[in-house]
Parts: sequence; structure tokens; C-alpha cells
Amino acid sequence: MKTMLQAILATTFLAIAPPPSPAMAAERHIENADEIVQQADWNAMKTVTVVFEEHGYTPEELRFQAGTAYKLVLRNEGEKHHYFTAPEFFRSIATRKAMVNGQAEIKAPYFKAIEVLKEGGQLDLYFVPVVRGRFEVYCTIDDHREKGMEGQIIVE
Repeated sequence: MKTMLQAILATTFLAIAPPPSPAMAAERHIENADEIVQQADWNAMKTVTVVFEEHGYTPEELRFQAGTAYKLVLRNEGEKHHYFTAPEFFRSIATRKAMVNGQAEIKAPYFKAIEVLKEGGQLDLYFVPVVRGRFEVYCTIDDHREKGMEGQIIVE
């Protein structure tokens, strides 16, 4: 009887428990990222540009389609250094590479944050979104976030 009651309670809990959040789903980086990157159609890649200013991102909201190849151009037009910090988002994508002004190429399973240096610094991130959801992006330097340097990334 006790075992049956435990089974009923466990089943009830699973039935009413909410689905995992994107943050929970992206606690670890995408394990088959290399395979996803290799299968992506990079000839049909979409380019999205984010401009960093004092103190904000333009646009403040980014939208991506899961399974589509992207080049995210992060360009700092401000007078200060700024971060593009989005750890849950970075763990939820399959990263191909990051390029710095065509002079350096960085390959890593995922990033936690990207700092783009002032007045013309630029980094291009090549990736495929995998996990759908809403993710925060913000600058972690001093009080930049409190001054409005934050936004949303939506993967549909």
C-alpha cells in the first residue's frame, strides 16, 4: 500500500511539475555541438548586428530561430569597454567560432561572456541556436546594467 501511494504521489508531482526553464535546460553546453555545426547550412547564414553604446544594446531584443546558422556581429561604438554577458544563452547554442576583425579565430565549446573593446571593437560569433527560450544579456562592468545595459535573447 505504501509503495502504491508513493507511486501515485510521484506520478502526480511529475504531471503537475512545470517543464524545465531554458536556464535549467542549458546548465551544460550542447554536447553534440560539433555535429550541429557541421550539418548547418552556413551558405544560408543570417547576420544579426548588435551595437553597444553608453549604456545600452541596439537592438535590446534579439530573436533567433533554433536550427538556423547565424553570425552575430557585436560592435562597440561607445567610449567604454562593454560586456555581452549571456551565460545561459551561450550554453544553449552550438558555437562554430568567434572572430575578431578577421585577425583572430577562437574555437571553444561555449562562452560565458564576451568583452568588446571601446570605439570600434568588434567580434563576430558564428553559432546555431539549439535550446528554445528567453535568455538575459547584460553588461557586468561597474553599474552599466543598472544604467540600462541589458536586453533579451529569444530563441523560437
